[in-house]
Amino acid sequence: MNFQRLGTTADDHAIADAVARFADDALAPLAQRMDEEALSATCHVPGLSALGVMGMNLPEALGGPGVTPTAMLLSLVAISRACAATSSMIGAHYLGTDAVLIGGDDAQRQQWLPRCASGEWLAAFALTEPRGGSHPADMRTRAVRDGDDYLITGVKHFISNAAEARFMVVFAKTDMDAGARGVSAFIVPRDLPGIQVSAPEKLMGIRGGHAFEVSLDGVRVPASHRLGAEGTGFKTAMKVLDNSRLDVAATALGVAEAALAAAAQWANQRLVGGEPLATKQGIQWKLADMKLRLEASWALTMQALALRQAGQPFTQHSAMAKLHASEMVGFVTDEALQIHGGYGYTREMPLERLVRDARILRIYEGSSEVQRSIIARGVLGGS
Repeated sequence: MNFQRLGTTADDHAIADAVARFADDALAPLAQRMDEEALSATCHVPGLSALGVMGMNLPEALGGPGVTPTAMLLSLVAISRACAATSSMIGAHYLGTDAVLIGGDDAQRQQWLPRCASGEWLAAFALTEPRGGSHPADMRTRAVRDGDDYLITGVKHFISNAAEARFMVVFAKTDMDAGARGVSAFIVPRDLPGIQVSAPEKLMGIRGGHAFEVSLDGVRVPASHRLGAEGTGFKTAMKVLDNSRLDVAATALGVAEAALAAAAQWANQRLVGGEPLATKQGIQWKLADMKLRLEASWALTMQALALRQAGQPFTQHSAMAKLHASEMVGFVTDEALQIHGGYGYTREMPLERLVRDARILRIYEGSSEVQRSIIARGVLGGS
């Protein structure tokens, strides 16, 4: 896989190449079975941990491998090209650990993050609710102060990794009337009394990236587990999502790379009238349009990544990268299936799985509509 992109270094390439080899050898052979049997992608955590992948978002001081955000993104592209469900599991882990890294203090970071970086612990991020996705005013989970503790009650939905996570970062209202300013974030160990986790949701795609409903009934959490001051949780969540939208873009790039490669290979091999499909101008133009949109997504993603790596604001650029890449991959996987004809619609080929895996990328970490609102605010000069 070619990782030669503007802004990348030889070290970035070497790291991504090592991850790509692991993905080809260990992830790709199991991807179809994982989809068919809904096996949990957490089975790959030991191998990923050995490469440092589970801590790539964390600094060396907290046990991370000390790689650049660029190396991390290229690695996620390689993983997603082989198995999007595995990339989804890793992304959910990054959400939880990023929340502690961004919103926590030094003691909390030292307590919780090194064992996540090593892969010993898995993290989860509990923001979405059955009636409240992207709108904080709709959040109904509440945290009530009780001496040195908080009692947290509510229901979270579509929480990836929840069943196997060592802890979840749970967002709850400490002031039910204050909208976004009333949201606080808490580190909630998974084994506390009062937590119930459902069976995995029956998903259309990324079926190895298990997601759950989590019920919290008066869960007693020490006040020392609160991330930052009361009312700062939503700001933490938004900063975390700026990062994770680039992770979603990376997943889209990887899936699209896989679909385009499959389509090109099929076009060269499939004979129609004694000639390869690749000789047909209609097929050539399809491949050209797929490549064009894929490269445009790469450019937007690398631009946002450069801003992030330079410590510059990148909210709008992250939203643009996520929006374009998630919509691009829907187009590319659909066209790749079309090029395969009836064979693409069978489960003997990977295309129908790639189409299903791609669909969620326009929804989670902020839907396409939410990304357009973020971009528009930037255009109009809003915050």
